[in-house]
Amino acid sequence: MGETEQRPTAGSRLGAQENAGISTLEHGQKLPMTPPGKLISIKIQMLDDTQEVFDVPQRAPGKVLLDAVCNHLNLVEGDYFGLEFPDHKKIMVWLDLLKPIMKQIRRPKHIVVKFVVKFFPPDHAQLQEELTRYLFALQVKQDLVQGRLTCNDTSAALLISHIVQSEIGDFDETIDREHLAKNKYIPQQETLEDKIMEFHRSHIGQTPAESDFQLLEIARRLEMYGIRLHPAKDREGTKINLSVANTGILVFQGHTKINAFNWAKVRKLSFKRKRFLIKLRPDVNNSFQDTLEFLMASRDFCKSFWKICVEHHAFFRLFEEPKPKPKPVLFTRGSSFRFSGRTQKQVLDYVKEGGHKKVQFERKHSKIRSIRSLTIQPSEQHSESCNFTFGDDADSPVVQSCRQGKELKASTEDVGQRRSPSLKKSPKEGGKVDGAVMVTMEEEEEVVKDRTQQNRSQSQQPSTGSLTGSPHLSELSINSQGAPVVVNMSLSPNLSPDAKQSSPLVSPLLNDPSYIRTDDEEEVRRKRFPTDKAYFIAKEVSTTERTYLKDLEVITSWFQSTVSKDDYMPETLKNLLFSSFEPLHKFHTSFLKEIEQRLALWEGRSNAHIKGDYQRIGDVMLKNIQSMKQLTVHLRKHNEVLMELENGIKNSRKLETLCRDFELQKVCYLPLNTFLLRPLHRLMHYKQIMERLCKHYPPNHVDFRDSRAALAEISEMVAQLHGSMIKMENFQKLHELKKDLIGIDNLAIPGREFIRLGSLSKLSGKGLQQRMFFLFNDVLLYTSRGLTASNQFKVHGQLPLYGMTIEESEEEWGVPHCLTLRGQHQSIIVAASTRAEMDKWTEDIQMAIDLAEKSSGPTPELLASSPPDNKSPDETTVDQESEDDLSASRTSLERHSPHRGNTTVHVCWHRNTSVSMIDFSIAVENQLSGNLLRKFKNSNGWQKLWVVFTNFCMFFYKSHQDNHPLASLPLLGYSLTIPSESENIHKDYVFKLHFKSHVYYFRAESEYTFERWMEVIRSATSSASRTHVLSHKESRVY
Repeated sequence: MGETEQRPTAGSRLGAQENAGISTLEHGQKLPMTPPGKLISIKIQMLDDTQEVFDVPQRAPGKVLLDAVCNHLNLVEGDYFGLEFPDHKKIMVWLDLLKPIMKQIRRPKHIVVKFVVKFFPPDHAQLQEELTRYLFALQVKQDLVQGRLTCNDTSAALLISHIVQSEIGDFDETIDREHLAKNKYIPQQETLEDKIMEFHRSHIGQTPAESDFQLLEIARRLEMYGIRLHPAKDREGTKINLSVANTGILVFQGHTKINAFNWAKVRKLSFKRKRFLIKLRPDVNNSFQDTLEFLMASRDFCKSFWKICVEHHAFFRLFEEPKPKPKPVLFTRGSSFRFSGRTQKQVLDYVKEGGHKKVQFERKHSKIRSIRSLTIQPSEQHSESCNFTFGDDADSPVVQSCRQGKELKASTEDVGQRRSPSLKKSPKEGGKVDGAVMVTMEEEEEVVKDRTQQNRSQSQQPSTGSLTGSPHLSELSINSQGAPVVVNMSLSPNLSPDAKQSSPLVSPLLNDPSYIRTDDEEEVRRKRFPTDKAYFIAKEVSTTERTYLKDLEVITSWFQSTVSKDDYMPETLKNLLFSSFEPLHKFHTSFLKEIEQRLALWEGRSNAHIKGDYQRIGDVMLKNIQSMKQLTVHLRKHNEVLMELENGIKNSRKLETLCRDFELQKVCYLPLNTFLLRPLHRLMHYKQIMERLCKHYPPNHVDFRDSRAALAEISEMVAQLHGSMIKMENFQKLHELKKDLIGIDNLAIPGREFIRLGSLSKLSGKGLQQRMFFLFNDVLLYTSRGLTASNQFKVHGQLPLYGMTIEESEEEWGVPHCLTLRGQHQSIIVAASTRAEMDKWTEDIQMAIDLAEKSSGPTPELLASSPPDNKSPDETTVDQESEDDLSASRTSLERHSPHRGNTTVHVCWHRNTSVSMIDFSIAVENQLSGNLLRKFKNSNGWQKLWVVFTNFCMFFYKSHQDNHPLASLPLLGYSLTIPSESENIHKDYVFKLHFKSHVYYFRAESEYTFERWMEVIRSATSSASRTHVLSHKESRVY
């Protein structure tokens, strides 16, 4: 018999070099060839409740069986899964991949091994394959049925509604009731049937793949998601449950989490007989004991849990599997158990680099087709079985037999055709980061240069507090279940490299091939919709209203939910805040629904026979703007709400901590107090939209009269509230800047107005040093970037403007763009990066000096500020702590909380530029939302994104329904142009953004939307001078 070619296993499909690299083997040592001995049959229960039989040699290690199951399923991301079985004491244990199967499963004929999810990632978007998400969805369904995933009735009904949508398709009351009668998803399901059907009704049009995605999105937020409880007792003998997750070790009392030990805090895990020991890293305040001890039922229970903890730590925290320890010469001590297999980072890298072939699959329970699922032909559905058997020669892989009727053996060649090519080794290896796969901003450069190296993970240095260099594409905090917050990150790992359709399963910010729109699809889509400019103006109302409604929900839903958990906010402030915003949310929800209904009629998506009467928007705007006038009483309260909230934060440390922690959540993508100004800003947007509409319509147009009346009404409202809005914007900006600064306690005082902030170089004995300057109407502060994890700027000096003079001094000092600022007690020399920057600073500083001269002199509050060079006790505490400690515990105001690294101040620091209060005011008016297609410089495909432009920044979402952005692109310092012929774009309505070598192309859907995006982005990329703007912004002078 000739030798057969050795075929790759599931491990080799993920990039393993044959079977090398197993952690318990010596370096370079390989597993022995599987002996051709007697075969044993192992029964495996799959996640869809079917059972398959696999024949394996008696001496085969557990890895052979797991590889066989993954091969049978064509599962690329098999590392998230494991095999569990009851041991001789009926304890469910995981199959060890290195030990022989027969040494673990004593009586295989009487044992059913379960194929289940073993590692639950913090974000299901990290699961790249639709098949993997489908299996995870089946695991969630199974956990619901078994009562392992506990939640309230509303969450349970919502989860089940997505399961039902994936199984039977769109809502039909009769079919729903029959299906729910035959299928029990949770105990006592009958009481929830009406609620399940109510939710199911809202999922119309959702594909099975989308349903899986939404199911996991809801499930991952539940406290018991992926949790397996292990009974134990603490030192006092109290009954508790231990569990392990991607973030660390969790302690439960019943089903309520009472404590969590983040991996960053854990120094060592061990067990001694029945005692499970957690040794923690030393704490600065020594507020807890060094070693925690828990008592478990038996040594076997204890060792089993210890093994699971070791595996979770290695899988989620390490960038590569741990190296084996050298074998002792004489004696061994302790367990030799080590994690074997790929870490999550290695799996993500493999799939991102496209080292696999896309496979199709069948959904057993679904009566409808998934977009990419393969349904077997009816004639073969029950008769065919895939039989996987071991050959006689040692090189042949496991062959599985599905004994469900007529047997059919698959040949070696058939199996080989279903396999994926092996991975090309990644040229760059990452480091170790707190459970999150991170990509630095510098690597976004490589994304543009080389698609095959896109989104490569790279370690960052946490000790300086500056997690990255220049914040180009920066992902917002991605903490989940207490994971450390990473403030500056690049894009998430890519999903589905060859998916061809728009789907919420595809993260639009990942590799280009994840979604490629063809030209034919684009042309068909464009021909379906109207091309009238009025239609796109109406559509802008709809898209920006969606974003505005989401911003209101940050206050009315997310913040209210956070505040209601504790009594840190006074009841009077609660009532004032939420009674002012809830009526607005209710009104604009109805308003948005009405706009979208009108657009549906306009586009011909309704059953209306006469569309002419519906191809307008002025009547809808007039009706709702008139109704909006009744809400003016609430809008007038917003000034009081903002001031009371800031006073409450000032007077209560607990409330300050609560608000600071809320700002670190992903949903709060802007400073919290910015959302309090949104209702007033929205009035200005309505006014601008109606001005464009009236300018577009001829006087005899059917919609002109209503549009002009709506413009008059909204102009009146804006005029009434404009003065209040100007004061609120300045007040909000002072308090926002206060969070960025260390060393000045009373920044926000009555009469102080913010003018400009930006980066300048200060000339000293050490040469030119970068400093951050903050100009107000009475003082100029200069600061430096601190080396603390709080990312704040430390005040080094302050120059009162009263009596100051300013003069150019390039020739005197030989430094380009140089200025000398001479105060009454101190003089400094500064240099701007460009002539334009120098002119802006000169103009604003001179204006501020003139204002200070007209006043009565320096304010006494200014002189009472904290000494800039004296380090406060708070700051000392921060310097002594590691970033891990700060991330794991943010409960004390004695420690500066982690601060976002992508605020405007930080962007100006990295881009060496500046912005003024006038720029902020213009940015408020230039906000936009909508779909754009994005393309990298060296990629071919266009990706569809939902983009929100606000606060000098583009925020990217998978869809408008998402609650938080995946990533952001600050635009200060970027250049906005139109692609040249040499760039070979050859598409209409494309604009180009570039900063140094970072290049992005964005494509709009129409000429109007293209012009609008160009207009609003230009306001962020090119800061206007004060004299240019004052002609139509006179009220903005400070």
